[in-house]
Amino acid sequence: MSIQRASFYVLLVVVTVAFLWLLVPYYTAVLWAVILAILFFPLHKRLERFLGGRSTIAALLTVLLCICLVILPALALLASLVQEGTSLYQRVSSNEIDLNAHLLRLQSVLPTFVDDWLNSLKLGGFSELWAKLSSGVMEAGQSIAGGVLSFGQNTLQFFISMGLMLYLLFFLFRDGASLGRMMRHSIPLSDDYTRQFLDKFAAVVRATVRGNVIIAIIQGTIGGISFWALGIEAALLWGVVMTFLSMLPAVGAAIVWIPAAIWLFLVGAWIKGIIMVVIGSLVIGLVDNLLRPPLVGQGARLPDYVVLISTVGGISLFGISGFVIGPLIAALFISAWSLFTQQQTQAPKA
Repeated sequence: MSIQRASFYVLLVVVTVAFLWLLVPYYTAVLWAVILAILFFPLHKRLERFLGGRSTIAALLTVLLCICLVILPALALLASLVQEGTSLYQRVSSNEIDLNAHLLRLQSVLPTFVDDWLNSLKLGGFSELWAKLSSGVMEAGQSIAGGVLSFGQNTLQFFISMGLMLYLLFFLFRDGASLGRMMRHSIPLSDDYTRQFLDKFAAVVRATVRGNVIIAIIQGTIGGISFWALGIEAALLWGVVMTFLSMLPAVGAAIVWIPAAIWLFLVGAWIKGIIMVVIGSLVIGLVDNLLRPPLVGQGARLPDYVVLISTVGGISLFGISGFVIGPLIAALFISAWSLFTQQQTQAPKA
């Protein structure tokens, strides 16, 4: 390799890293612009054909649809969630919701062997365990309140990110086809491998967002409505928690509704507890089995253990966006190694 060519490759790597470094503060805006573009691009192409090839007008209309169908409902839900979470924290802090009264009520219906069992595990008995749980809840509430305050202070940053996302989304719709062709020509792989790699990326985005997220929203909505109908406090908050947990295989919304059902049984609300178990097992549990095959399909579906590990890892590294980033990285990893394995299998042996 000539010195000039090697120098060019070094320059290419340096300017690429520098450009990505510039995007780091707004990587979330770029990420969600790309995701929304992939999800709504088929709709954009239909609008473009309907408008006689006017790609600019079609892109504007598609962005407006994204705002109406995704962004505005998400902002409304976020505002309601913040309001309910803050209200719940204030009610607990002011003793309007008396945790100690709930403790005494629960302790009165628990068998004595439960306290002995907890002592045998060196957990200090039910009272001490409840005190630790209450302290944890209060600390979590303080963290949420601090997050709300931080969000209010960073409102300008939020709207800047939102504006950048919508601006980029418009150009991804309008120039998406040409950008895709340019990427295919730029990636140093054969046309067949490039096509497989990009097709896998798009398929996993659709499967992860359209499939997993839609299923999780349905499960969380059913759970939240059930909590509200059964008179459980902060139904919206628990519904959102179930939505996020529903994206985790082997965990799911059951980690919320099962303790809620147990609580209802312990406080003597037997009918409500039975209703919660029936809804949780027969409705929330079956939604995944019924909707996942038509929404996700088998070709783009990752193994459950890969989804679980990559999602948890993504959340720890990237926050809330890790629900999408983690499985995407895992899918690209598996896709790249699958192509490598295919190449090695097809290569002639010496």
